[in-house]
Amino acid sequence: MEDMELKKIIETLLFITDEPLRTEKIARICEIKDSKRVEEKLEELKYQYDMENRALSVMKIAGGWQMSTRNEYSLWIRKLYQTRLTLRLSNAGLETLSIIAYRQPITRAEIEAIRGVDVIGPLETLIERKLITVVGRKETVGRPILYGTTEEFLRQFGLNSLEDLPKLDTVVSRESIDVIDGKIKAQNAEDPASAPQLFEQSVPRPEKAEEKAGRNSASGAPDAVPLPIAREDGSHADGQAENGEKN
Repeated sequence: MEDMELKKIIETLLFITDEPLRTEKIARICEIKDSKRVEEKLEELKYQYDMENRALSVMKIAGGWQMSTRNEYSLWIRKLYQTRLTLRLSNAGLETLSIIAYRQPITRAEIEAIRGVDVIGPLETLIERKLITVVGRKETVGRPILYGTTEEFLRQFGLNSLEDLPKLDTVVSRESIDVIDGKIKAQNAEDPASAPQLFEQSVPRPEKAEEKAGRNSASGAPDAVPLPIAREDGSHADGQAENGEKN
């Protein structure tokens, strides 16, 4: 297959997909054995879109590739979908999500120790919107469930991986970080040797409502959504326009 034809096929796939496509998957679809060649064409396509300043861009997000709308055109997308309900995370939800993103895997008790208030409501909302999921249970008394972020979290916040998160010490002071870590250590003081255990198999046991919600959410893949969506910061990575929480 000629390079130009391959690039056109890749462009078509990125335009039509409603979720990020990994390089290896694109290579299989295009029947190309050398995934590095596909990666090169993706980079060329991204460069071409950027140099021509097109309304759409090609971006690497959540471990894959996807088209997105550019920040400067967010106003027009919002006008197009102005009649649709926009649901945004509350401050409590954003704070809880931030704690999980930077300190995962983490238990509900540890989150509450940091925030100083009950977080079952924010946790339920974050699970419902597929921004977090259950990643395991902690090997300590009661085996509390552990929470972590999802690929949907990466996608909606325009991140390729958790390494793309801003460094914590650039967001809050070193003193605040020490306080956070101290609260987590204090919460685990009764069992300091306990360590997180990621799920390898389910363990039959009575479930609380919180655990049931987490388990049910953990088994499902992120819902597919069409292009494009305006995020609160003006960028657009997928496309269910303002019909759910996107930031």
